[in-house]
Formats: sequence, structure tokens, C-alpha cells
Amino acid sequence: MTEPTISQLQPMPDDWQRALAVVAHPDDLEYGCAAAVAAWTDAGREVSYVLATRGEAGIDTLEPARCGPLREFEQRASAAVVGVSEVAFLDHADGVVEYGPALRRDIAAAIRRHRPELVVTLNHRDTWGGTAWNTPDHVAVGRATLDAAGDAGNRWIFPELTEQGLQPWDGVRWVAVAGSSSPTHAVDATAGLERAVRSLLEHRTYIEALTDEDPETYARTLLTGFAEETGKRFGSRPAVPFELFPR
Repeated sequence: MTEPTISQLQPMPDDWQRALAVVAHPDDLEYGCAAAVAAWTDAGREVSYVLATRGEAGIDTLEPARCGPLREFEQRASAAVVGVSEVAFLDHADGVVEYGPALRRDIAAAIRRHRPELVVTLNHRDTWGGTAWNTPDHVAVGRATLDAAGDAGNRWIFPELTEQGLQPWDGVRWVAVAGSSSPTHAVDATAGLERAVRSLLEHRTYIEALTDEDPETYARTLLTGFAEETGKRFGSRPAVPFELFPR
């Protein structure tokens, strides 16, 4: 019996200049996506981050009033490692982000403000690979981002944004979903993998609350293993996978 053929991932488009990454929490982008961001900024592309929450409910041993500012600080440091200087927070409540017009409006406003050609978000489906349940925040923000990419270009949806000086932006050409169980494209992680590890390590408070393993061993093993596994479908090069939705 012949073994099934593993479908190969296509290279991500590279004919763009600005990207906006929209996720729910600090560290969402660092778990597997930061190596791609490093490659993009190395190539002179502009990448900005927008986070729906400050991750204030993410550490059981820290009350939200202390946790939120700490995780914001770690996120900004983490972004800087991979060449991202602009990080904004929408101040939705961690753990109870609601999909709906308010979230779509906030993300559409960010898209109009940054005017990206590429929008990046995280897995918006109910599960990770069909076996692990996803969090409501990831689902809500991922789905809202896919919708807001269209909302941003329609002057009749959220007309108050135009009144605030945010003109419609219909220039989003793709939405790329990281962490998808159905990836279609990938970015070579070879050059950016070491910085991706250092970027994840900036979330040291979160990692130390999550595992007793040495933080650097944890981050390096996780990200390297993930990139190498993806590389089996990308010319045997370590890679970051995305499910790409053209617009």
C-alpha cells in the first residue's frame, strides 16, 4: 500500500508592504507566528500589532489589575524583538471577548488606520486540529477580523468611523490565519526562528506560570518542533504555516 501524499504548502505572497496582525491576547502571535514576522520586517515590510485584550485574566496567581500592565509590557518587548514597534490594545475584557458589531467596529477602525494589504489573525475555528478546544476569545477575534477586513472598505458599515476621520480602506488583499489545521501557505522560518524564540521568551511571567520547564528549553523545543514539522510540507525548510483567504 502506498503512503498518502502530503500536500505541499505554497509560499506566502510577497508583493505587499504593510501588514496588520490582530489577535486576542499577548503571546498569541509568539506561539508560532513571530518567525514569519521577523522575516517580513527583515525584508523592509511594515508590521503592526493590535490586541483585543491585555491578557489580564491569563495568570491565575496574578490579579488582573497587576497582570494586565505586566503582560502589556512583555508584549511590547516581545514585538520589538521581531522588528515591530507599533502595538495597540483595544481594551476588551480578557476571557469574555464577544463576537459582534462592537468588536468588528474596533478592528475595522484599526484596519482603516493602518491600511494594510495583509491582515494576520489566529485560528477562528472551534478546535485546534479537531482535538483540542479553542478559547472563545480566539474564535471571536479571528472571526471578527475576517469580517472586519470587508467592513473596513464599506463606507455604509460603521459610518461613524468616517466621521472620526477614518476613511474606508478596501486595500486588504489577504487575511492569513495562523494556527489553522488547514494551512495552504507558509513562510520560511530559517532566518527568523532564533528571534521567534527570544520573542516568546519575553513572555517569561506567563511561561513560568504555565510550566515548570526551563523557559528557554520550553520555547525553543516548542517553536523549533512546530517549524520543522511544518517544513515537511515546505521543501524541508523550517516554516510558519497560514491558511490564506484572498479578498
